[in-house]
Order: sequence, then C-alpha cells, then structure tokens
Amino acid sequence: MTMKRLKEEHLLNFDPITQKQKDTYDAWDDRNHMILAGSAGTGKTFVGMYLGLEVVLDKDELQKKLVIVRSVVPTRDMGFLPGGIEEKIDTYTAPYRSIAAELFDQHNAYELLEAQGAIEFLSTSFIRGTTLDNAVILVDEMQNLTFHELDSIITRVGRNSRIIFSGDYYQTDLSKEADKTGILKFLNIMEVMNNFTTIEFGWADIVRSDFVRDYIMTKDMVERGDIQ
Repeated sequence: MTMKRLKEEHLLNFDPITQKQKDTYDAWDDRNHMILAGSAGTGKTFVGMYLGLEVVLDKDELQKKLVIVRSVVPTRDMGFLPGGIEEKIDTYTAPYRSIAAELFDQHNAYELLEAQGAIEFLSTSFIRGTTLDNAVILVDEMQNLTFHELDSIITRVGRNSRIIFSGDYYQTDLSKEADKTGILKFLNIMEVMNNFTTIEFGWADIVRSDFVRDYIMTKDMVERGDIQ
C-alpha cells in the first residue's frame, strides 16, 4: 500500500491576520532570512512553519525539507525525561505535529511529511557536523539557546537554504546571566547582515485568544511597575 504524499495543493491557505504577520509574508516573498521576535500567542511558529512548508512542497523551489531546530530541554540535559532519545524528542515535536495537523486539516500530517522527507526535527544537541543544504531551517524558542548554540546552528546553513529564527528574547529558561545575554549578542550580529529581516510582534499581534492577550498585557505591565 502506497502512503499518501502531501503536496503543495494539500496545504490549506492561511492569510496573515495582523500587520506584523503580513510584514513577515512580504519579507519572506522577498527571499529574506527572518527573525520573528515577540510575545507568545502571536503565531510566530505557526507562520514560520506555514511559509516554510509552502516553499518546501513547491516542486519549483530549491528547498526540499523543513528542518525544525530547538533545544529539547531547558536544563540542556535529556536525562531528566523518561524513555529513549526518540521518545524524549517526541515530547518536543508535539507543538509542530499540532500545527501541521491544522495546516493540512489532517491529524497525521506531520508523520506523512516526515515519511516523505519533507520535515525533520533536530535537537541542538545533535547538530554539530551537520550541513543543511536545500532546506528551510526554523529555529524555534531561540531565547533558550546560548550564543554558542546559535552560532553552531547558523554555521550549519548550507547551499540554497533559508533560515527563520523564532522566539521571545524577553522570556528565557536559561539560568546563567551570560547565557541569557547570548541571544542579544547574536541578534546584534544579525542586524548588520544582508538579507535578514527582523519582525517584532507586540500585544496587538496576539491572536491566540483575547484571554491570552489580556494576560500577557497585564503581566508585562505588572513586571514594568506600570500597575500594582
């Protein structure tokens, strides 16, 4: 029995909801690399996967695989999770499986994409020595990566590849101060590179729900001391 192959026409159409999402679409159409930064609930990962898969499934494009890269645990140590390496990594692919299911309106879309070689998940723990050619690379939760990890990832970018960084550099699970500031050092370098566009998402771009928008706005104002 032949496994169903997901193609470009199977990908549902998702128009941008906010102006910042539209800016992201436009910059991506201009062939730029991307940094999507800002609040949770703004659709950064969703948009990154959507735009990446749109390219990967287009037979006329050079990029043939979406590679999702992230740290698998905030502590940098996989040993705290039960099971083997594959089981541990599966815990962290759950959000991407959910997004893929929504993008194709098919519950097993991620598994089908994985089977046909159109999507791959990589932990930062195993990226050394890898060259990522002909790929769209989505680096998710970038705020939980040290400068060394970010540097390791970007130096893996090979021929005909495009890269998207996504995350909120104000929220991090890193504990050491030197590690926390690594993302800012990295972003300063990206700002002066060619063909990189940074999109900053704010409160107005939160699309998950009104409740989430209200919570994040209130939390930010309390943390700044604007309200008691």
